[in-house]
Amino acid sequence: MDSKMPRLDKTKLTVSSIDDIMEEKRYWLSLNRADRLNAIELNRRLVYGTDRTTSRLQRLLETAELSPS
Repeated sequence: MDSKMPRLDKTKLTVSSIDDIMEEKRYWLSLNRADRLNAIELNRRLVYGTDRTTSRLQRLLETAELSPS
């Protein structure tokens, strides 16, 4: 994927019920692995941005030294 965000292709936009899970599953299974991974990467960029230094996860754990008992 290039660094520019893709434009929305409105000719390929479809509207369906949010409750139709099987239709969505059929769509994703119809794509090859590379297309599914590209979709995941696009969603990551939309949520976290394209700057890799600021889009990393924050540290969640800290280590602490325990005093001997």
